[in-house]
Amino acid sequence: MRLINRKPDRAISIFLGLLPFIALVVVYVVASQARLAENPSDRLLPSLSTMGQAMHEMAFVPDRRNGELLLWKDTLASLARICTGLGISAILALTIGLVMGILPYGKAALAPFTSAFSLIPPITILPILFILLGLGEAAKIGLIVVGTAPVMIRTVAQASLDIPRELIIKAETLGASSWQIATRVFIPNILPVAVQALRIGLIPAWIFLVSAEAIASTEGLGYRIFLVRRYMAMDIILPYVAWITLLAFLMDRLLHAFSRSAFRWKHLEGESL
Repeated sequence: MRLINRKPDRAISIFLGLLPFIALVVVYVVASQARLAENPSDRLLPSLSTMGQAMHEMAFVPDRRNGELLLWKDTLASLARICTGLGISAILALTIGLVMGILPYGKAALAPFTSAFSLIPPITILPILFILLGLGEAAKIGLIVVGTAPVMIRTVAQASLDIPRELIIKAETLGASSWQIATRVFIPNILPVAVQALRIGLIPAWIFLVSAEAIASTEGLGYRIFLVRRYMAMDIILPYVAWITLLAFLMDRLLHAFSRSAFRWKHLEGESL
């Protein structure tokens, strides 16, 4: 049997999936031990035990100044911002994207602006957002929306345009109105694509969130990373980066599980990551 036709079973798939992570940890441990052997006070590559102790204090030892558990406080603040921002982006994507994909006049009016706006580097808009919205939550959420909504809108609009014309003609033949065609033909076919666009938007959303928190915030995962970097506290920075990665991974898996459960017919068409 050709190699391209061989598929690993579940146990081997899990092992192969874990292998790169295990290799990364092994390489880090070896490098950390080598640096600490030369300089026990080295802070660039702290040992796993040192990072574990630091994270234990962040997660389970109340802060001496305010009595709060900093890891969970930062996590809740960041998750609230990113979920709100992505939720707004998803609503904009469904409304504007459907208008562009369904109505020719909507496409003519909105497509050029959306295409141009999506090319603007969102980070360059951050100072404008701070001036207009202040240094509070609105500016941070706004940056996430600016950074993710345009691409999601274009994705939904393109998916609307890719719906087979035959389905629309059949609905028109049966006497369906424009509203009925939108709700019974377009939306059911678009929702799985919208969830996929939301998953893709997770990556830039976290980037913009951390950037905004680093510049102007008093809590959040990005804020904590940039706060402790002045002390070279790699025992906190590295676990925080790993924690952000884990949160993003879990959010992606939850969206994927929701998509497979709600739109099972879509996933029968082929495998998806």
